[in-house]
Amino acid sequence: MAFKLDRPKLPHDLPTKTFEAIDGGYYDNCTFKDCVITREDMARIAFDQVTFDHVQFEGSDFTNIEFTDCIFDHCDLSNADFTGGSIHRVEFNHSKLIGVMMTESTLGNVLFDNCQLNLSSFGYSKLKQVRFIECAMKNSDLYECKFQKVDYQNCDLEEANFANTRLTGVDLSTCSFTRMQVSLESMQGCIVSTDQALGFARMLGLTIKE
Repeated sequence: MAFKLDRPKLPHDLPTKTFEAIDGGYYDNCTFKDCVITREDMARIAFDQVTFDHVQFEGSDFTNIEFTDCIFDHCDLSNADFTGGSIHRVEFNHSKLIGVMMTESTLGNVLFDNCQLNLSSFGYSKLKQVRFIECAMKNSDLYECKFQKVDYQNCDLEEANFANTRLTGVDLSTCSFTRMQVSLESMQGCIVSTDQALGFARMLGLTIKE
């Protein structure tokens, strides 16, 4: 799908800082590199104009987190719980997000590029202008999401769950899968290849006579 993502708005030469828990949990205009970030009982945590370079998010509870104008490069966010998060103008590049929880979240102008997103959860979230490029998304859960300008390019969507999520205008034709969880209503207006269309027909219970 042809649409433009607004890239993170970051100043040049961000200073590298050591991550430490601070009152208010608000971090801005810096780079965190080669470190581990934990929530440490902070009431809230927000990052604004921050780059993360080889950073690991440890411990699961990062609910209601806010990321604005951020870039993640070769980071590990596996099993982190970002439920209720607000994620805007953010890029995840070559990062590990296996089992990440982004349910009931809002994502706008977000790029996932060459990321591991197997077993990830986005259920009940709003995705507007979000692009996935060459991501592994086996058994990912996108149940009852609201999509507006969402793009998948060359992703592995084996056993992904799109139930109750309308895929109107979403192009899956370059993606690979043998089975997905979908409904007839969710597939209306979805763009697929000929082989995928036959597969979907079988999933929906049709008998195809060749």
